[in-house]
Amino acid sequence: MAELPSNIVLADRFAELFDGFSLGTNDLTQLVLGVDRSAERVAALVDEEDEAVRRMCAQLIRTAHERGRPVSVCGQGPADHPGFAAFLVRSGIDALSVPPDAFLRTAEAVAAAEATVGGAW
Repeated sequence: MAELPSNIVLADRFAELFDGFSLGTNDLTQLVLGVDRSAERVAALVDEEDEAVRRMCAQLIRTAHERGRPVSVCGQGPADHPGFAAFLVRSGIDALSVPPDAFLRTAEAVAAAEATVGGAW
């Protein structure tokens, strides 16, 4: 489970121990940005669309793939933010897990992103 920034910074070492990574975007977002997303005063200001969070996700995908390891996402981010789902597809994510109520919206975002990278995911 890659939820801590240190998991991503050291992904090359973790890849030696595990067959793949599951990216927990909710916790990762909180820890990268140093905020509690459940705090009402800041919740609307922070999400997976933040550039620092995106860079961490892309870094994990790149490092994992360099070592032949897949990366999936189990966080709420792709369901809440179709643009984030598209970003993950363009970054090479191997799988997304979203709740049933977000499936169609997310599938549309994924299909549109796949069209820009030249092929099915």
